[in-house]
Formats: sequence, C-alpha cells, structure tokens
Amino acid sequence: MTRTTVLEPFGARLRRAMDERGPLCVGIDPHASLLAEWGLGDDVAGLERFSRTVVEATADRVAVLKPQSAFFERFGSRGVAVLEKSVEEARAAGALVVMDAKRGDIGSTMAAYAESFLHKDAPLFSDALTVSPYLGYGSLRPAVDLARESGAGLFVLALTSNPEGGEVQHAVRSDGRSVGATMLAHLAAENAGEEPLGSFGAVVGATLGDLSSYDLDVNGPLLAPGIGAQGATPADLPRVFGAAVRNVVPNVSRGVLRHGPDASALRTAVERFTDEVRAALAAA
Repeated sequence: MTRTTVLEPFGARLRRAMDERGPLCVGIDPHASLLAEWGLGDDVAGLERFSRTVVEATADRVAVLKPQSAFFERFGSRGVAVLEKSVEEARAAGALVVMDAKRGDIGSTMAAYAESFLHKDAPLFSDALTVSPYLGYGSLRPAVDLARESGAGLFVLALTSNPEGGEVQHAVRSDGRSVGATMLAHLAAENAGEEPLGSFGAVVGATLGDLSSYDLDVNGPLLAPGIGAQGATPADLPRVFGAAVRNVVPNVSRGVLRHGPDASALRTAVERFTDEVRAALAAA
C-alpha cells in the first residue's frame, strides 16, 4: 500500500471533537434483535439500512461512532462492504470512527491486523482500533507503531465491564501490580509528553464502580462502555473515573439505537445523553 499524508494525531483530533461536540461515543451494533426491533430483516439489506440510518442521524453531531465489526463480518464480504461505506460516510460527516474489532495477535499477524484498520489507504481505515493485549502488551507493537505513523489511535482492553474479565485483569503479578494496572502503566508511557491528549487509550467499564485503586491518568482517552442498557448512567462517571473523568469517552449503544429507525428520535436520544454527560462533568 502507498503511504499518504499523515493525519494530525488521533489524541489531538479527539480532544477537539470532545470539546466541540461533547465526548459521547455511539455504538453501531446491528445485532439480530435490534434489526428485528427496527422492522428490518436479518440480512445485508437490513444491515445497510440500519447502519446508514445511524450514520445519517448521528455522525454530524457526536464525537465518535464505534461500529462493532463482528455484526458486519457475519454477513461475509457484503457485510464488510457495508462496514467500509459506513466508516467512510461517518468520517466524511465529521465523526471520528473507532473500529471495535478487539484484534490481538503476535508478529506478522498483528501487523496485518494493523494494516487492515490503521493504514491510511486501507478500505477500513479508522481513526482508532480496539485491541486486546492479553498475549502481552509487547505483542501490540506493530499496531502502536502504525497508529503513530498514520495519526491513528488505539483503545487497549484494560478493565472491561464484562464480569469474566476480572479473572485476568485483576490477577496480581509477581511485582504486586495487577494485570489491568500494568496495561494502564504501558499506556501512560506511550502517551508521555503528548498534548493536548495522547492517542493511546484504555477501555475501562463505566459499570465497575470505585476504581480509585487504579491510576487512570494515562494522558489518553478512556473508552467507557456500560452507559445505558448495562446499567451505568452519565452521573456515575465522576465517581468511577475520578480526576480522569474529563478524558472519558462514554459509550452508549442500545440506549440510543433502541429509538430507531426514526432518525429524529435517534438524534433526540443523542442530545439527551450528551446533555447528561456534560452536566455530570460540570458537577465533577
């Protein structure tokens, strides 16, 4: 692939988008039950209608859209084509796109995953990618390096909202530090000295309660799933994230998507969540 002009670093672009539009991230999660709720078929036509509606209704007003690649991949090449178009149209409307693919591997395979989503000329190029570090943080180096080169970012799974995650992430290493805390420390090192915000963030669940024992100040964004259907609210953010709350990107999926297919209702839901997040941050 031919190298092209490097973007401004993801962290700087994200900080500006959060300040201008609010920090809300809306997921694009076209799973079968939501397609049915919208009166759409569980097929490529339904997928395309769903995704286009979400992008058209929200991409001009939210900081981040986060498509979950699995829900597109399950339809094969035609589903991936819909994903490519969705990414292109979302970015054209001014939203940053975080591809939720949670890729993680080693060596040339990790490099190939990075090329798929972080190379500026790739059909699925996204502003950031979710990645799994549980083959060792060092296994992510090809993605880290290409993200830097392309002006993209990463969100590394650190303290996730699923209950099973704790058996790995809260495990204590021989140095007395938990695995999750170790990932946060790696990210802080990646972002050292970056202004106004580093490009390498963590995924930290908004449903986890008091995280005061963890140093969440990684000088990078904290993608926070769990708002809405999973039980967390914008008002919970200051309590969970403490001093790092202004770098939080709260993710809402079903809480917004259940209002479709009416585009006006989707926009109203986005505005409501954005206002609630802003109010929570103002009170912090």
